[in-house]
Amino acid sequence: MANPCSSVPNNSICCDRIAFRTDVCFLRGDVRTHSSTNTLFLSSAIAGEEQSIRPYPRKWETSVMSAVGELRLRGGAHPNLTCDVVHSAPAVVFSTGGYTGNVFHEFSDGIIPLYLTAHHYNREVVFVILDYHRWWGSKYSELLSRLSRFPPVSFSNDSRTHCFPSATVGLRIHDELAIDPARIPLNKSILGFRQLLDDAYSPRIRRLERLEAQSQAPAIDLPKTHKPKLAMILRNGSRVLENYVEVVTMAEEMGFEVEVLRPEKTTELMTIYRILNGSVVMVGVHGAALTHFLFMRPGAVFLQIVPIGTEWAAETCYGSPARKMGMRYIEYRVLPEESSLFMEYGGDHPVVRDPKRINARGWEETKRIYLDRQNVRLDLPRFRRTMETVCRILDVRQPRQSPTAIVA
Repeated sequence: MANPCSSVPNNSICCDRIAFRTDVCFLRGDVRTHSSTNTLFLSSAIAGEEQSIRPYPRKWETSVMSAVGELRLRGGAHPNLTCDVVHSAPAVVFSTGGYTGNVFHEFSDGIIPLYLTAHHYNREVVFVILDYHRWWGSKYSELLSRLSRFPPVSFSNDSRTHCFPSATVGLRIHDELAIDPARIPLNKSILGFRQLLDDAYSPRIRRLERLEAQSQAPAIDLPKTHKPKLAMILRNGSRVLENYVEVVTMAEEMGFEVEVLRPEKTTELMTIYRILNGSVVMVGVHGAALTHFLFMRPGAVFLQIVPIGTEWAAETCYGSPARKMGMRYIEYRVLPEESSLFMEYGGDHPVVRDPKRINARGWEETKRIYLDRQNVRLDLPRFRRTMETVCRILDVRQPRQSPTAIVA
């Protein structure tokens, strides 16, 4: 997609607009920060030219956008604004406010839009961040360092005047956890982003594996099983897989080596990446932690367990993005009898019998009932049939089992 600001001359402010909302602004010329007034001055532009922008990409959700800090972009020089820090590289200015704190949005609204906005700078770019959280900078430090060789600037917490030769204010977003190659420089796809993850985490993983190999006692020469690895993502609080122990046992009996993963806010991304990058299957109940399917290799199997009433969200947030990344995606749609809502409301209640009717009341009602108050207990013989499909896809040879090994 052509950039409508590409033909605009230097010393000017140019903003793209989508549905009458400012999307991304470009400042070409002498850009200076003034954090106390939340302003970027384009000193070389015509005095009086002014725009405003909230540099967070989820423009269509007005409720969250109203909580994102607003920047003023002003043409003309500030009379007392001399440079304290002079940067030779341009700036990309964005916010880590909004839904940051939810890993789905951290990738869909943050890291992926940052990649598609900044990757073509080849690390010669400075990130200027509003609503900055130190934990966010620490959590994503390895990814940020692959996109920029400079430390980020916390806009609101840095009173110095930073001067840049140009600035891009705001981040592009194409779709949930997805990239359209036709709309970004160098035609990068989501697989290019996947390579960024590999470049960020593989060096540490290799070093760790060498240290682990050196510390281990000499191994007894036993035959290797080479079982395919299955990662099971478990949730706490809501949408809990209540009989996960039985599900794990079943998967092991079917020939998988199972690793159970409970991602927490404090879990290091490298740890999660190491597990998922080495697995051929990921299984989990619909929820934000499934965002980590991005850490799987293309061609792996992603099996999403979809509670009742969450079908649209499951497909939009994870099913469609996973297929675009080249994964083999399978859904297991929970029956009413497998949902805790069946026990709470009964089979004839609209909550159980007609989720579309409940969802039509709006997202808040969907969240309150189907996301926050529902657990699942899988019908093991039924789920086994889905797992047999996974085995066929991967050509996994199942060991012989007693017909009574799985009990509903």
